[in-house]
Amino acid sequence: MTFNPNANITSGNVSRAGGGGGLGGRGGLAIGGGGGCLMLVVVVIMMLMGVNPGSLLGAGQGTTQQDPGTSTECTTGQQANERDDCLVVGTVESADAVWAGLAGPAGIQFSEPQGRLFSGQVNTGCGAASSAVGPFYCPADQTIYIDTSFFDELSSRFGANDGSFAKMYVVAHEYGHHIQNLQGTMNQIDQQQTGPTSDGVRLELQADCYAGVWANHAAQSKDGEGNNFLQPLTDQQIADGLSAAAAVGDDHIQGEVAGGQVNPESWTHGSSEQRQKWFTTGYQSGDPGACNTFATDAL
Repeated sequence: MTFNPNANITSGNVSRAGGGGGLGGRGGLAIGGGGGCLMLVVVVIMMLMGVNPGSLLGAGQGTTQQDPGTSTECTTGQQANERDDCLVVGTVESADAVWAGLAGPAGIQFSEPQGRLFSGQVNTGCGAASSAVGPFYCPADQTIYIDTSFFDELSSRFGANDGSFAKMYVVAHEYGHHIQNLQGTMNQIDQQQTGPTSDGVRLELQADCYAGVWANHAAQSKDGEGNNFLQPLTDQQIADGLSAAAAVGDDHIQGEVAGGQVNPESWTHGSSEQRQKWFTTGYQSGDPGACNTFATDAL
């Protein structure tokens, strides 16, 4: 999926972390609850890969104040085609337009999330975090956090195709968590569970499905001047998105990436096949109602 070069992607809700995003706050991420719940599943995966979570998150307990943020230089679709930071901005702006139209009929009281670009480390409403946890959504401040260096790792370490839509899938998945937060889903489930049918896996697969819903409508999303944000998806771009979904499957990470045993009982995000399946479900239907992963045994 390519951005329309003439699209206006100027954003009022995506910014860069102020002061370089340092870990200068009081204490670290509260892993066990509150706004830190979504980070927990990332930490579990890192533990399975032999990474010490203490090296990824700020030490101690409690939360820190979010950095004030500075504006981005991203204003056009052409920049989004050339720069990863602007790709993030453009994807969030497109998702804002898509979900503003879908939320009401789906019974969701919509509000836009914030987006925060950072490098290395960042203070959030969920605490201090390192970019090693990957992109994440913090429900405490309703903000999507992305260090764009992850996009290189997605292809070089995790084996996804190196295409623009693979990157957009990542952003759209995190945006899907915002929709779940607005729905109240995050407060209704047991995120301490692990396993192939756990609530945590169902949450992640639903976010994949919501990413597919966005992809279905993305080419029709328009900026404030009536320009389409994006051009229609090609078959290759769909393949790129599916490769990214497969690259972050628990079985792929445990086996091919970490070189260990595949243990479904420890899964927190779902298998590569499941993640591709639910993205495809959202993409083919374009309907958020098709994404109820909590009401099916056929994950």
